[in-house]
Amino acid sequence: MILRASLLHAVGEGPLTARLEALSDGGLRIEGGRIADVGPFAEVRDRHPGAPVRRLEGGLLLPGFVDAHVHYPQTGVIGALGLDLLDWLERVTLPAEARFADAGFARREARTFLRALVQSGTTRALVFGSHFPAAQAALFEEAAALGFPLTSGLVTGDRNLRAELHTAPERAYAENRALIERFHGKNGLRYAVMPRFALAASEALLQVSGALLREHPDLHFQTHLNENPSEVAAVARLFPSARDYLDVYDRFGLVGPGAVFAHDVHPNPRELARLAAASAWVAHCPSSNAFLGSGLFPMRAHLEAGVRFALGSDVGAGTRFSLLGEAMDAYKTQRVHPEGVHLDPAALLWLATRAGAAALGQADEAGGLEAGRSADLVWLRPPPGSTLEAVLSHAGSVEHALGAAFALAREDAVAAVWIRGRPVFERGMLQAE
Repeated sequence: MILRASLLHAVGEGPLTARLEALSDGGLRIEGGRIADVGPFAEVRDRHPGAPVRRLEGGLLLPGFVDAHVHYPQTGVIGALGLDLLDWLERVTLPAEARFADAGFARREARTFLRALVQSGTTRALVFGSHFPAAQAALFEEAAALGFPLTSGLVTGDRNLRAELHTAPERAYAENRALIERFHGKNGLRYAVMPRFALAASEALLQVSGALLREHPDLHFQTHLNENPSEVAAVARLFPSARDYLDVYDRFGLVGPGAVFAHDVHPNPRELARLAAASAWVAHCPSSNAFLGSGLFPMRAHLEAGVRFALGSDVGAGTRFSLLGEAMDAYKTQRVHPEGVHLDPAALLWLATRAGAAALGQADEAGGLEAGRSADLVWLRPPPGSTLEAVLSHAGSVEHALGAAFALAREDAVAAVWIRGRPVFERGMLQAE
């Protein structure tokens, strides 16, 4: 098939060097789940004269969005107002996550969660999983059935959580191993080792995490880092011999190029230098940081230190699955940060697509519209009569049109989504239940 549409993606090596490449009348040929050809429609059509054509009228055809940090068991807690991180966890989130001990409930929530990702235009994600192996298996199975290339893993903790969420280091090792053998590298799925955060992990549990990464060097790693001042202070009391929060993880071999640390709102210079030296990633989650009052992300300090970062929705402290909205929050919070960074539309699109793909180790696989990449695509089309439609009718440039999309487009503007060349969502219908 050839899709005929207005094509747009961001290219460059980072958010500040990103630039837009656009084709107002573009052609994109999908074959074998990949982008087989792309260019001006007339040229692509001439090269493939027998291929069927689907015309996507209006809007923009973009690379699918890549979410670098989102919680599978937290869909139901979005919008729990008035709490900071540690109170929010104790009073709202951990009780909700305990319900995933019910395997039937967990499977229903897995379907809801994946549907919410897809209908927001997200086509790949690094997903913080469940504390329960059966619930985590349900997420992997539902993702495989949908064809969603998920990266996720069992969440572990052995202290400072609800008792039903606690594990033992030996059990955590065995359960992770079983899930790795069952799912990692199969049906587009990838496995990540995920201790919840340093407050919930003993040294023995962190040792288990390091052992799993040494035994399986192609695994990913994700946890939380420097999210909230009260959390940072509590970690310092719990690990008095550690130089700082990052050092707690570093002592167990958990800081490397396959690691993504969520938040990092309150880093010190040593931590930034170490993250950069290790080629680790940070998941910037601006709506969550604002919602919980955790602080403003020091983007300039990360850039100057050479630390790479991508966008995460962080549902359920994050207030929506849409990376369009998350990118807009990144823009707005940097505008009010005393040392904020100016993010133009190209930078926002780069962070929502290429940065996330690179954080997941898939820089050559997703995040752009070049031939050879996976055909992960989202078609944004303004709903009839919407403000977005009115603004786009006046847009004098592709930058203006994309800026309007970040400001105004939400779920109802996602008209269709393809993952690995397969249509998985069209407005009003989800393919492949």
